[in-house]
Amino acid sequence: MPLELILICALLIDLLLGDPRQLPHPVSWIGWLAKTTEKISRQIISSQYLSGLLCVISTLTICIGVSLGLLFIAGRLHPLAGDAVSVLMIYICICPKDLSKHANSVFRALKAGNIPKARKRVGMIVGRETSQLDEPGIVRAAVESVAESIVDGATAPLFYAAFFGPVGAIAYRAINTMDSMFGYKNESYFKFGFAAARLDDLANYIPARLTAPIIGLVSIPLKLNAFNSWRIMQRDCKNHSSPNSGFAEAAMAGALGVQLGGDSIYFGKTISKPTIGEAGCPLHKDQIQQSVNVMFLTVAAFAIFTTGILLGMRWFLTLF
Repeated sequence: MPLELILICALLIDLLLGDPRQLPHPVSWIGWLAKTTEKISRQIISSQYLSGLLCVISTLTICIGVSLGLLFIAGRLHPLAGDAVSVLMIYICICPKDLSKHANSVFRALKAGNIPKARKRVGMIVGRETSQLDEPGIVRAAVESVAESIVDGATAPLFYAAFFGPVGAIAYRAINTMDSMFGYKNESYFKFGFAAARLDDLANYIPARLTAPIIGLVSIPLKLNAFNSWRIMQRDCKNHSSPNSGFAEAAMAGALGVQLGGDSIYFGKTISKPTIGEAGCPLHKDQIQQSVNVMFLTVAAFAIFTTGILLGMRWFLTLF
């Protein structure tokens, strides 16, 4: 099966099924592996920088090796089995459907006027404390989460799947998982998580910069502000602690005409962050659904973009 068809099948399965709650997600196995290699790495190397690097290399090597082994075994059994495993590998690495479910659950709670429930639900997708958020604060947190997750939850794994196959998607998901586990700026992980955080920054560098202008492009059929999306992206893309997350967040803020960023509470401490966008439109619950619509259309456009590249490369190779 052509790789572009495998990508499309994986996306369709995600849109139909999302992440089945009754089954353990395979990405949790990557998390277990990373935690195990962390323990071993810390025991055999005293330097936190080097032990963190060993953990990253070990986890990534095992994930790639297991993925290659599964593809080889499945392909030897039957070509269709190889295709099925390829689709499954990419499917488990993307999560636009699941992201939309979480965001829409926040919207429904706000629509029902249940602020405590909305705080609890948005707390499931953000790292900040949500117990004191008002409705605009809840909306801001939800929209920021959707915007940031477009890249690591869909376009980045699709990008690596397109250029490196299903193993590329697995490798990216392993890198992203390790960053989410070790990329904290606290005493335990500031040094140990350095390698994981920098590798995640590198892995997201190109996908983030490809995704942001697409957000502006899809704003046109959604009747949002495409010009403002591109303008705010160029102006505020660096107003974020991450070298990559600010691109999609700024593009989303511009498209919706809202201001994101600002002060948030983490572990009881208020952290002041630069603002992204302009406060031209008050934050309200409908913007959560608008951000989800932008996310879905961006993922679809990015999939068309990557499959187009694959088809173009295949056509080019036929000339020689």
